[in-house]
Amino acid sequence: MANVIDGKKLSEDILAKVKQETAVLREQHNIQPGIAVIIVGEDSASKVYVASKEKRAEECGFLSNKYELDEKTSESDLLALVKELNEDKNIHGILVQLPLPAHINADHVIQTISPDKDVDGFHYINAGKLMTGAIEDAFIPCTPAGIMFMINHGLGKDLSGLDAVVVGRSNIVGKPVAALLLAANATVTIAHSRTREIDDVCRSADILVAAVGKPEMIKGDWIKPGATVIDVGINRIPAPERGQGKTRLVGDVEYQTAEKVAGFITPVPGGVGPMTIAMLMANTLKAACKANNLPLPKF
Repeated sequence: MANVIDGKKLSEDILAKVKQETAVLREQHNIQPGIAVIIVGEDSASKVYVASKEKRAEECGFLSNKYELDEKTSESDLLALVKELNEDKNIHGILVQLPLPAHINADHVIQTISPDKDVDGFHYINAGKLMTGAIEDAFIPCTPAGIMFMINHGLGKDLSGLDAVVVGRSNIVGKPVAALLLAANATVTIAHSRTREIDDVCRSADILVAAVGKPEMIKGDWIKPGATVIDVGINRIPAPERGQGKTRLVGDVEYQTAEKVAGFITPVPGGVGPMTIAMLMANTLKAACKANNLPLPKF
């Protein structure tokens, strides 16, 4: 049976360090990291996620400002708020919760955020730094950063000689994870919906990152014995065994068969999810340090 990588435990360790470093910032430099979170509309999942971010920020000792905007807010008004926050010296990180309403161009909004406050790591400047290897100077997207922390926890930071397969090519997870794995000296393949014989491609992986958004797509017999399996998927499927209309969460990997083959594996829930918010807090702390020309914390 695979060793389970406990994302909840690892995230708590990261948050404890963020809290400790934040206390030092306040005591020695009179600096309080500040994060602004903007949510537009009434998407229920987004509201839950934003509330969780706000709670964690406050626990870390951050200044946490939330802006809840009406569904009909214009793109120009949203951009004006972002520009105002760019100039606010008390705010070090700006996060615009996605998805945005259809009448707002999300890319316009993201690219308006100052790269120095882009704690989500989606601005072209931060993406470019990541892809060209300037990782120490970039804000890394939070989910990929959490994934790498989990991989490093199991395998160490130098992945020389290991074959990695990333299933999924999104700008949010797939591509950034591939860049981080490459920087750690892994040999990387990105597989996706057009990849032929994708099961065979997955079987070649010493490290398999599943970020495709299809419930339990990757079966146990797709996995190389002893491989490290990171399941990014969060999918809700019917669970009639729990009662009429009930559902349950599953990943992109069929956990019951995969755990019998893998060396390390992340559960869903309790794996990658908690790490994403922890790395957001770490990025915000890093932004506060960068803004004040102080040494950056290491995680």
